[in-house]
Order: sequence, then C-alpha cells, then structure tokens
Amino acid sequence: MDRRVDETVFPLCDEIGLWCEEVTGARAWSAGRAGLFLDRDGVVLQPIPYLHKASDALLVQGATELIRACNRKEIPVILVTNQSGVGRGMYGWSEFREVQKELSSQLERGGACLDLVLACAYHGEGSGEYRVPQHPWRKPRPGMIHEAARILQIDVSRSWIVGDRASDIEAGRASGLAGGILVLSGETAQSDANSIVGSENFMVGKADSIASCHFLIAQMV
Repeated sequence: MDRRVDETVFPLCDEIGLWCEEVTGARAWSAGRAGLFLDRDGVVLQPIPYLHKASDALLVQGATELIRACNRKEIPVILVTNQSGVGRGMYGWSEFREVQKELSSQLERGGACLDLVLACAYHGEGSGEYRVPQHPWRKPRPGMIHEAARILQIDVSRSWIVGDRASDIEAGRASGLAGGILVLSGETAQSDANSIVGSENFMVGKADSIASCHFLIAQMV
C-alpha cells in the first residue's frame, strides 16, 4: 500500500500525518461559541478495531439526532480521532477518507453534519515518519482540540467532549474544556470508567451512549 500522500488531495496540514478538514467551510461562525468535540469510533460510529472499510461504517444509534440538534442550535460539532492504523501502515488516508465520506453521507440522510474533522496518525509505534512518541495532536494531548478552537474561534471553557476512552476525556481536561462524558458504547475499559474523576474546573460524567448526551446542549447555548 502506498502511504505517500498529496497535499492537494488530502487535507493534511503537515503533509504527512495531521488531517484537518473543514466540512462546512462556507459557514461563518461568530467568535466565542461553545463547541462539541466527539471521538469517532465507539462514539459516533460503531466500534470496529482499525476501521478502514466504508462498508463497515455504521452510526451509533442516537448520533445523528445529537449532531442534528447541535447543528440547529449553531453549536459547532468537531470530530477528533486518533488514527494509529494509518501510522502503523495498516491502511492509508485514502481508506480514512472513504470511511469519512460514508459517515458524512449517513449523517446527511438524517439532516445532520459535522463541521470540522481532525485526525492524528502519529504514534509511538508508528512506521517511518509516523513514529512520533507523544505527538501533541494525539489524544490525550490537547493539540487537535486547540487547533479546532483556533480555526472555529471556539470558547473552550464552555465546550465539551464525548469519548469512549480515558484519553479522550483527558484531552478535554488538558484543553481547558468545561467537561467530558465517557460513553460505554465503545472500547471503554472498566479501569477507565472507574478512574476518571472530575474537578472544580472540569466536570466528568458517564452515559450509556451518545444518545444520552442531549443534556449537553443546554450547557453550551
């Protein structure tokens, strides 16, 4: 598989391993809005290890409804996903793009859309140029959230993240978000569910799935 990429084809901000795609680029956002950050696999899409086939992409029940509700309230919805499968050479950005196209198509059929998609392929066990331990974009580090906040002028202190791993929630904490919701619909380890705690400046909650997260909208409008 050829993992070389062309900047004119893929929206890679570093030409290698950082995907940054404005899905609704024509929309003009006013500065200071709260945003909703979502992990992909296990939160928006059914959990499949190293998902790379568009035919396997299936929305988690309730994902369309929450994203559509945010769209109607003009709350930016941002997908932030680690993609070590690209970095490990298991699949390429072409496959990632096809999965994203299918995800967008399924959301559109339900009247919903994402606003921004960020993905990090770097990993400590990556291949070649992708081998970067503790890359600042890879969750639990805050790089993807910070970049999204810069692009969309989001107020992180009013924003939330929904994820199925401790690394998702800790990325939100490190970014200065208001809080994070750990959903149990994906690859949530029991140790993650037990160990993640909130603080005075960062609220933490748990939910069965994204379908139970509509209460967040009231926190962000």
